[in-house]
Amino acid sequence: MHLSGATRIRVLIIIVCIVIFWLLFKQFLENRALEVDEIVIKPSGAPVVVGVYYEALCPDSKHFVVKQLKTTHDAAPQLIDIDFIPYGKATTEVRPDGSLEFNCQHGQVECEANIIHACVVDVISDSDLRLKMVTCMIRDNIEPKNAFHRCAKENSIDSADKIQKCYSGPHGAELLKTHGEKTHALRPRMDFVPTVTLDGGQYKQALILKNLLKEVCKIVAGRGPVPDVCAGESLTD
Repeated sequence: MHLSGATRIRVLIIIVCIVIFWLLFKQFLENRALEVDEIVIKPSGAPVVVGVYYEALCPDSKHFVVKQLKTTHDAAPQLIDIDFIPYGKATTEVRPDGSLEFNCQHGQVECEANIIHACVVDVISDSDLRLKMVTCMIRDNIEPKNAFHRCAKENSIDSADKIQKCYSGPHGAELLKTHGEKTHALRPRMDFVPTVTLDGGQYKQALILKNLLKEVCKIVAGRGPVPDVCAGESLTD
């Protein structure tokens, strides 16, 4: 059967459209699968893991840590475990000699601050103390090293020398590179800083950033009895 030139073009366009549609649909399915797989179903009473993907000099990150994360922890420490991932919308470059170079959204000072945060998160094992340090430093990180030393003194950190050795040497950069890999693995991909996950799921970010305790309570309530601290929260949108 002989097809005219115009007909062949129309057929080709239809085929191209079908292929593009299939590729987009396949990507959508893969992203949805990743979102579902990352959400962990836990037993009653288990804390919600709050993953905080943030930047040390980001005003929105500061607001969330100080106004939502810290206050939620203070009100209900038994309901959450916090996983800090300082990196945000930075990029990582591996130089030919194997050394690492970072470019951060708020400049090189933020890269320095992110590395210090990464070392603090890595070295301090006590979760309450770790949160106090991150909260203290993010309040005023314009001079990251000064902020670290001031906060370490205020919180009586006995591992300050170990943290300083971490951020002054290659280990701090390696930690930040790892945080970058975790950040780039987010599905859906990071659109806003901070991005916050609850047991691996991103849910509705606007609601999490506005009222973390309420969103944590929703998850906890789905596992069993509603804790007393959640009684004052309306668990519907």
